[in-house]
Amino acid sequence: MTSVSPRSEEQAMVGKVAFSSFLGNFIEWFDYASYSYFATTIALVFFPSGNHTVAMLQTFGVFALSFVLRPVGALFWGNFGDKKGRKGALAISIMFMSGASFLIGCLPSYAKVGILAPILLLLLRMVQGFSASGEYAGAATFLGEYAPTKKRGIYCSLIPASTAIGLLAGSTLATFMTASLSSEVLTAWGWRIPFLMAGPLGLVVHYIRTKLADSPVYASMSEALENKQQVVSGTASKQTSPLRELFQHHAKALLISFGACVLNAVGFYTVLTYLPTYLSDIVGLASAQSSTITTICLVLYVALVFGMGHISDKFGRKKVLIGACAAFILLTVPAFLVLNTAQFWPVLIVELAMCATLTANDGTLSSYLTETFPTSVRFTGFAFSFNLANAIFGGTAPFIATWLIYTTGSSIAPAWYMVAVAAVALVAMILSHENTDKDLSRI
Repeated sequence: MTSVSPRSEEQAMVGKVAFSSFLGNFIEWFDYASYSYFATTIALVFFPSGNHTVAMLQTFGVFALSFVLRPVGALFWGNFGDKKGRKGALAISIMFMSGASFLIGCLPSYAKVGILAPILLLLLRMVQGFSASGEYAGAATFLGEYAPTKKRGIYCSLIPASTAIGLLAGSTLATFMTASLSSEVLTAWGWRIPFLMAGPLGLVVHYIRTKLADSPVYASMSEALENKQQVVSGTASKQTSPLRELFQHHAKALLISFGACVLNAVGFYTVLTYLPTYLSDIVGLASAQSSTITTICLVLYVALVFGMGHISDKFGRKKVLIGACAAFILLTVPAFLVLNTAQFWPVLIVELAMCATLTANDGTLSSYLTETFPTSVRFTGFAFSFNLANAIFGGTAPFIATWLIYTTGSSIAPAWYMVAVAAVALVAMILSHENTDKDLSRI
């Protein structure tokens, strides 16, 4: 009988953690991609017809409101994950998230039930927001604690890569369905397909996560806490709440992390989910061309995000993130001017450049946030700073972009908004500390 070495068991566990982290984020962002890429169809299904701009604002308004519960969910899942373990929080949250997605695919239309249709859509989107708030942060924390110190950047870059692959799958499916189905069929039932797919995928991820073990870093911290809590009488003292510890002792790190996340929030939702709608509705590019450009950009994005994770391992997270801020400040307005030419090749080149710039931020941020907080509040600190930024800036990005264009009459108004956000993130990164290569069990 052959024995399995502890090293082999640990490597196998890292593989399972990586796979479950990938698949969980894939489901989340496949759903968000589906909502964005089918926004025009969803507007027809769930809102009264008439003014197209108003219907689109309502659709993106539901998208934004679904983020309201993300900070609350971040505190809930972060506290759960820091007190009870990473794997338990992730195993439960995926069921809420995938279940809500599945139910969206079953909703009746406005034509059948009237105002109840958008209300149910909003409620399910808010359940998604609440549950998804623990997914990205929890998966990155879990994987980062398992990863080798010198390769933490590239390991954690799997998390943003999985989100991009989810968007790529959503974009590809939307392109295929738009090309092969009539607009009547898409409106009648075609748009439901991607949401219904979340159900069985969520069950698979839940099963995998129930078989995982919490990271050695977290297990060591838990054991140390148990030893410290023992008193002479043999009873245990009350454990400090991760929430209280975070806000009392790590408020500065939390504020800086929030500032670092705002660019990622706006950049991600603008570049990867709003631009396809912008190019077709505002610029006037054909929907098929817009979808093709998005698909090509997402393929490059996935490849580059791993490269940026590796670069951050070599040169440090802070330098890479500062570089991303500076690039967005300098390049965004010229990029939007080129996008407005509505010519396929210039638009493709510019969007590729914007995606490449975003990967410098997105491919580095997950490892940066994992390294910023100590083990006892790592999940909570990561989740709250990331999701608060996404609730305020990310979920509202498509709505604000549409509103800015509508009120100013300028098609490049969203570019100036992104420049302002990048400036805020730059200040935060300048004030931050470099934690690359630090042992996570000691911070």
